[in-house]
Amino acid sequence: MTLTSRQRVVATLRGEPVDRTPTGPLAVHYCAGLIGVSLKEYTLSAEMLSRAVLHYANRFAPDAVWVSADTWVTAQAMGARLAPPVDNQPLSGDGVPRVRSLADLATIPAPDVSRHGRYPLMIEATARIREGLGDDRFVVACFDQYPFSAACALMGVERAMTALIDEPRFVRDVMRKAADYAVAYGRALADAGADMLSAGDSPAGLLGPGAYEEIAAPLEREVIARLKEETGLPISLHICGDANRLLPAMVRTDADVLELDHQVAIADAAGVCGRNTAIWGNLDPVGLLLSSTPQQVTEATRSILQQVRRTEGLRFVASSGCTLAVGTPPENVDAMIAAVGDDHDAGH
Repeated sequence: MTLTSRQRVVATLRGEPVDRTPTGPLAVHYCAGLIGVSLKEYTLSAEMLSRAVLHYANRFAPDAVWVSADTWVTAQAMGARLAPPVDNQPLSGDGVPRVRSLADLATIPAPDVSRHGRYPLMIEATARIREGLGDDRFVVACFDQYPFSAACALMGVERAMTALIDEPRFVRDVMRKAADYAVAYGRALADAGADMLSAGDSPAGLLGPGAYEEIAAPLEREVIARLKEETGLPISLHICGDANRLLPAMVRTDADVLELDHQVAIADAAGVCGRNTAIWGNLDPVGLLLSSTPQQVTEATRSILQQVRRTEGLRFVASSGCTLAVGTPPENVDAMIAAVGDDHDAGH
């Protein structure tokens, strides 16, 4: 049985037999360096972003590629001001909260993906990448941030955290508005050709398990349910770092995929995720892929594949645990993908 890359990832996420484990490193800003463009150009031009991702796809031949810019796409679409762009830094907020009160929140209109912020740029980039890759490669499009992360960007992290104690209803109102933006954006990315929709909620990792389940998870679950219903695509959830204590609640969001960082052991995650939730991960992007040798990368990749084989029915895509660092040696990416390709027994 020989599958195309797209068929391989789709089958894996459905729990169906595959010829080998699929690969899908989280290559985002890394792609810009491969064609010698700045992050400013990459994040402000659909042409440059798509060109960089297509070059990466042709150079390394992963099964899945990622379409993402930075973590401020939705906040910007909702009116957050960004700091002046710097050539080789991702875009970020200017430090001035967009939302301080319900009156500020009321000034944010309903989402319009055809004109708000960089939504049109990212939708165009997704369509360009889909066209450039054809039907054989799996495309993951990031709809940016889940509602709690978006609220932190709009309010400021410190203000959002204190408001959870003093004004919890206000924070939830901000999150509900952000949920509408997330769903509208995700739906547009699906229409542009995405095969899977992904977003992050890394500030939710600052919450303990109880607060996460009470505050962040309900609107993650709502966004996931709405996008599943409206697009029919698998939906992924990413929380950076040590998400071990949050895993049970993350599974209960009904995300099809959890993108897990290297601090989460595969065996532990498999015990929580079971057979119905796929894991996308989870090689260390800095300690291993950025800083080690190709031989060390090969050995670590083989080790993870062995761990996957010892689980029962785990749906798994081999990847970096978080985004690849810009300076990651190409030979290390080659080593990871080659180690998976050579390990045909990992297909399950």
